[in-house]
Amino acid sequence: MATTKTTKAKKTVTPIDERETFVSLQKTFGDSEISVEEKLSILYNLQLADNDIERLVQLRGELPAEVAALENEIAGYQAKVARLQEAISLEKTIIEQGKKEIVETDAEIEKYRAQLEGISNSREYDSINKEIENTGYLRQIAMKRIDEATERIHGHEDNIAALNDRLAILDEDLKAKQAELEEIVSSTAEEEKKLRERRESFSSKLDERTISAYERIRASVNNHLAVVPVYNNDSCGGCFNTITPQRLVDIASGKKLVICEHCGRIIVKTA
Repeated sequence: MATTKTTKAKKTVTPIDERETFVSLQKTFGDSEISVEEKLSILYNLQLADNDIERLVQLRGELPAEVAALENEIAGYQAKVARLQEAISLEKTIIEQGKKEIVETDAEIEKYRAQLEGISNSREYDSINKEIENTGYLRQIAMKRIDEATERIHGHEDNIAALNDRLAILDEDLKAKQAELEEIVSSTAEEEKKLRERRESFSSKLDERTISAYERIRASVNNHLAVVPVYNNDSCGGCFNTITPQRLVDIASGKKLVICEHCGRIIVKTA
């Protein structure tokens, strides 16, 4: 007897959308190994962990931004110094070339002067003197280029000195702010490590689509709250708009994913 094999249809997995919101998860939110109530509890605890992490980060104040700004400013000045040093190298090349031309013109002039000693023809004498004069002009041009390049080098060196003075001040400021930041970070490092481990313990229990929606909502609101409790017994803890009585009942049951119709946050019971 022939046996027929039955192929079980594979469940289609919806790809994660960068625009994912909690609203788009409503139909599939309960499709997991954990209950809706437990999933909501995990989400809220994840939010609390993120709140505590953010509190520690806020202790650093504007220091990270100030350190980054100083580092960028220092890098900018260092780039200017490097460009000026390159310009000085080019000017030195011009000077070396000028010196070489002077040596060559001096040799030419000496050669022409030696030729004059054996000349009796006035026409040829005048011609050689003209060559000496023209070669002298070339020597003067070379000298002028050397003088101008030397002057530009002095200007570049003055600018480099001023930039280095500024860099010294900025470097001291940077070291002070880095030390202050490192002190704050080190004083909270152990607490932050525990909080991040705690956060990981919650996030690892959630599916990628839920995490994606959670992170997107957090990034899109000023207070970074994606999951909030009921405020003042009748309002959303995120946008403070009033919640309808039926939704309050659903929130209290913990059996449904309740999303604020005004701000898109999840509203959960906390007791």
